[in-house]
Amino acid sequence: MRIHFVTEGTLNEYWESGKAAECDLLAFGYDGLGEVDYRRELAGETSKLEDLALLSREAGCVVLSGCVTVTCGLRSRSAAIAEKGRILGVTDMLYVSGEGDWKGGAHLKVYETAAGKIGLCVGEDLFYPNVASTLSLCDADVIFSVFGAAEDSIPQLMLRACAFYAGVPACMCAAGIAQAADPRGEIRFRSARRECTFDLSPEREYRLTTVRSRGFSRRVRADY
Repeated sequence: MRIHFVTEGTLNEYWESGKAAECDLLAFGYDGLGEVDYRRELAGETSKLEDLALLSREAGCVVLSGCVTVTCGLRSRSAAIAEKGRILGVTDMLYVSGEGDWKGGAHLKVYETAAGKIGLCVGEDLFYPNVASTLSLCDADVIFSVFGAAEDSIPQLMLRACAFYAGVPACMCAAGIAQAADPRGEIRFRSARRECTFDLSPEREYRLTTVRSRGFSRRVRADY
């Protein structure tokens, strides 16, 4: 799976530049779509999701982008994904701390695409390995994290932890940085360039874990 990361700039700026990277997956950070107001989209006042769909058709690849979605005044960190000229879906961040006015989402989803099965992990959901584990159990080939500003080493550490915990590769497109980790928890790619490309090798590393529980016995007892 060849992934082309665009860590800065919008979808339209990328397309208007005349560059079209040969890739299976074209990934943008939050700048890609910016703010998407569903009411304005439905009224035809804006067409940001349509632009995402059109780019996926014209570029001939899967396109995903982070965004801030607005629903009746409620704001969520989200990521949208499109392929062959149509929107496959929008995933919201599930876990929201008490800071700010963000609204948490309601579900996780693995998107089946020509590039592979992609599990989207939005924002600080990266700090909760059970999100990556759930996407892996739903047969994701790769966990893809759309993050904001990675101001310290914690996002990189958690990306490695999620890849190790889930047993599948994990990638991140953040503001000004792109990186990827393998199922052994090692960073395989890291770049601070505005645009960069990485060839991801799909691999799975599952472990059989057993737990011995006390107090459970099938032996028939006659003393009570």
